[in-house]
Amino acid sequence: MTGTKRDNYYGIIMAGGVGSRFWPSSKASSPKQFLDILGVGETLFQTTFNRLARLIPAENIYILTNEKYVDMIKDQVPNIQDEQIVPEPEMRNTAPSILLGALKIHKKNPDALTVIAPSDHWIKEEEAFLASVQTALDSAEKNDRLLTLGIEPTTPNTGYGYIKYDKNDEAEVKKVQRFTEKPNLKKAEEFLKAGNYVWNAGIFIWRAEFIIRLFEKYLPEMYRLFEHGNSYWNTEEEKEFLAKNYPRAANISIDYGIMEKSDSVFVIPVKYHWSDLGTWSSVQSELPQDEIGNTVVNGRLIAENSENNIISTSNKKIVVLKDLSDYIIVEDENVLMIVPKSEEQEIKRIREQVMKDYGDDLG
Repeated sequence: MTGTKRDNYYGIIMAGGVGSRFWPSSKASSPKQFLDILGVGETLFQTTFNRLARLIPAENIYILTNEKYVDMIKDQVPNIQDEQIVPEPEMRNTAPSILLGALKIHKKNPDALTVIAPSDHWIKEEEAFLASVQTALDSAEKNDRLLTLGIEPTTPNTGYGYIKYDKNDEAEVKKVQRFTEKPNLKKAEEFLKAGNYVWNAGIFIWRAEFIIRLFEKYLPEMYRLFEHGNSYWNTEEEKEFLAKNYPRAANISIDYGIMEKSDSVFVIPVKYHWSDLGTWSSVQSELPQDEIGNTVVNGRLIAENSENNIISTSNKKIVVLKDLSDYIIVEDENVLMIVPKSEEQEIKRIREQVMKDYGDDLG
């Protein structure tokens, strides 16, 4: 790979979310991407940044985030430049932030190829991941294409979106036939059986110039709104322009706004282990368990007749359980939460209730 080719590689890390299903460990003040959720010695954001920096020059990686996380990002990646951190003045969806990133990068380098990645995903086999991203970059460089990585499903998971591709297509890069939002169990089982559906990992690869053109075609109002900022991108005036205009952008996802409308979408099905770490149970599946199925993060456990629990404390606290099984027990400085694993989808609602009753700072 020539140095020049690599200089055209850019990354956008989406790091603005709250991770409310990981409450109370993950709060708006310190969301899960900036925590060492798995106890591996670095946060999910640091892992994501370091993974991309193996392929993309570190100075070409931009972080799209919330204003309040800027200092956290600087602490976690000390060499990062201010211009690489792009604070959104208001939380929108993925389409406005991706258009903003594309316009900033395209102004800097009209030949830019861009990898968009969430900041909180866990990928064990980094070599295989980087090889699939390289394949996508090579394809995007030669053709006007939107590429995504699709994880070959191992279970009929109803928490992910699915991508269907032509099962007769023998190429490594396959044309996408359809996107399906999170299906019910029956549909997910059908998808698994069909063999030509993959999980949508939310990782995208394309030329900056091409995605901007598609915004102009499919989301013209958003494109026109941002087009007025072309002379401000990467200057001191950018912040003022965004403060005034960004909140006016439609709250729409890149999947719904562009990917589902374009006929230039391709997928690379991949087999490596991937998790979006969307729930406490998904974290448990990544971590060791004791002989009776308990998983402990940052704590020490004595368990009597208590199995299949997830326990997380903030400071290596000793936790004693007796006759309690299949629970999520999470403790931080201000909150202790004890919820049956079967009810973990309720955590988001419980967080909202606590904020309502005891103050927004607890969420």
